[in-house]
Amino acid sequence: MNKLRKVQRTPTGTFFVCLPRSWAEKNGLKKGMQVALDEASDSRLFIDAKFDAEHLPKVAILVPGPFLSREIVGRYLLGFDVVLVEAKERVDFDVRNIVKQTVGSLVGLEIVEESSSQMVLQCLLAPSSFSPETLLLRNFAIVCGMSRDAVGSLVDGDLQLAKNVVARGAESDRQYLLLVRVLHIMSQDSALSQKLGLTPVECLDYRLVASLVEAVGDASGQLAAGTLELNGVKLSEELKSSLVGLEEVCSEACDNALKAFVGKDVALAESVRGLRGKVDAGSMNVEKAARNQNVEVMMQILAAAASLKRVYNLGVDLADLVM
Repeated sequence: MNKLRKVQRTPTGTFFVCLPRSWAEKNGLKKGMQVALDEASDSRLFIDAKFDAEHLPKVAILVPGPFLSREIVGRYLLGFDVVLVEAKERVDFDVRNIVKQTVGSLVGLEIVEESSSQMVLQCLLAPSSFSPETLLLRNFAIVCGMSRDAVGSLVDGDLQLAKNVVARGAESDRQYLLLVRVLHIMSQDSALSQKLGLTPVECLDYRLVASLVEAVGDASGQLAAGTLELNGVKLSEELKSSLVGLEEVCSEACDNALKAFVGKDVALAESVRGLRGKVDAGSMNVEKAARNQNVEVMMQILAAAASLKRVYNLGVDLADLVM
């Protein structure tokens, strides 16, 4: 609950406000000690009584179990600096492999120490080194490339390109998890939030946009997986042209949506909904051309069209956040 204090002024013109006694005593303040003042962009003033205190790492201790990988990821997302995996007797071979695989899926997390009964994991990246906008744009670039190449692998029957798209999904996941970690730490650290230029509410928006971008990558990965099932089947020129055209308009919608979100451009965000007519027409063209294929191929083509429409709908959801 907010505690109101009356603003006072000295004869020399200095303004001052008395600090709550309970807060001062709780933080060990005494006469003559210094506190740090940080002015937020919305005119709020933050008072930090422990600005010069040494940062103590957040440490989590985990016991090997069936959900160890998920627990490590969870502690990573919550902003823990160190994760200790400890066993009563020894950490067996299978557990070590699980830990190593999990560490490989998380940006900045490293195994810094091992013994027979313990593994020490530490995140070596400082959250202040990463701008949420930069991380978001980086992951968006990855998933856009995945979408384009997923359709390219389908129309050209390029199985190696399809495998490459599926593999890139892992890197997209890594970038997404790093962004979630940074946003979570920012939501608890007002100084860091101010330094990186996002309010707590904006952090929530970025978290939602990050999940939408991640979903675009998932849809592209599913499309590429369908290409692998077709095993390089040849498509008609009409079908190829229809698929490429649909992908282009869906990608345009997502690209405009993200630009609108970052730039707070309402007009550009509204234009995303205006592309629905092109998306529906493109989808109908794909369905029409797919009728000339055998049943197995037709089902995969329709699934590909559905994945692309999902990409468009995710773009609409993203654009709605600008409103």
